Amino acid sequence: MQTLIHPAVDHALARTFILAARRYWREVFPRARLELRGWRRRAGVIPDSRLRGLALTVQRTKASNIEGAVAFAAFATCPHGHLVVRAQVCFQAIYDYADSLAEDQRQVPALNARQLHLALLGAVDRAHRGIDHYAHSASSEDAGYIQALVDSCVTAIETLPSRSAVAGEAVCFVQRIVAYQTLNLAADQGTQRGLARWATRRTPAGCGLRWWEVAASAGSSLGVFALIALASHGPLARQEALAVQDAYFPWIGSLHSLLDSLVDHAEDAAAGQANLVAHYEDRRQACERVAAIAAEAARRAADLPRAGWHTVVLGGMVGSYLSAPEAATPTVRSVAERVMAAVGGAAPAALAVFRARRLAIRTVKMCTMPTVS
Repeated sequence: MQTLIHPAVDHALARTFILAARRYWREVFPRARLELRGWRRRAGVIPDSRLRGLALTVQRTKASNIEGAVAFAAFATCPHGHLVVRAQVCFQAIYDYADSLAEDQRQVPALNARQLHLALLGAVDRAHRGIDHYAHSASSEDAGYIQALVDSCVTAIETLPSRSAVAGEAVCFVQRIVAYQTLNLAADQGTQRGLARWATRRTPAGCGLRWWEVAASAGSSLGVFALIALASHGPLARQEALAVQDAYFPWIGSLHSLLDSLVDHAEDAAAGQANLVAHYEDRRQACERVAAIAAEAARRAADLPRAGWHTVVLGGMVGSYLSAPEAATPTVRSVAERVMAAVGGAAPAALAVFRARRLAIRTVKMCTMPTVS
């Protein structure tokens, strides 16, 4: 495994990557799958057939989102690791379910999207519980499914020793997610002026980012997961949570969402859906801008306290997205190569791991396909 690390990376980072990878695959990943299995059973008893089908479909098709969400749990303290996994699984499950349901029900798109995504606020702060998340939805009989996810998430977070040190920053991250999802769905119905105005007002002075690059960061949940993992450590100074806020918004979060948009670009274009990367003038501009954001994201991660954590997770996130088959297409390949070079660090090792995993999954599927006689 160590030979996969770029030779310019120091031994401390290589060791962090190896230990994190070992803990992730041996402990975190199996625990996340177990948590997800329980929520799949819960989704299976939703009385409304439409909501039940959507919840089960989301859990099946968005499983990779859950796997990525729990990456930071590899750095949680041992007595609290299971709580970090639970909180991160629940938060991402809420996000995927609310996003899919909001897109599926467009009668009152902006109000519907906001009401559904407010569940994410309740998941990190008990003061935001008790909201009717289906107030503007066509269906609401979910047998308490979304509320159970909210309760499980917030209860797990409240049990962590340094929850109070990260609470304010976690709420800030989630408030931006809610605003982005509300405005982005409204933009998908016609104009993006509202989203552009909102993102422009929240662009840090002097950063040079375009409005859609800031909007991209607002939609990222990566900073929330970093804070949840930090909350498992104690004592924790609030300054560390503030440092995470400044690094993940807008830089690391922007790269996260832009890479997601990059690999989904062709699919979104075919479906007529909005895509953040489509705002660039051409492939060359997209390549230069995303690579520049990647370089700054890597620098910010390296400057954070516990830099090894953030650098390894950043590399893992990049490797995961760029191992997707879509990243090998001519449209995406040039951007992917520049991003990989800009991030460096553990990204090449992560890319090799995720490519090997995708190959293994494809091989297993081929071997288990029924033969036609």
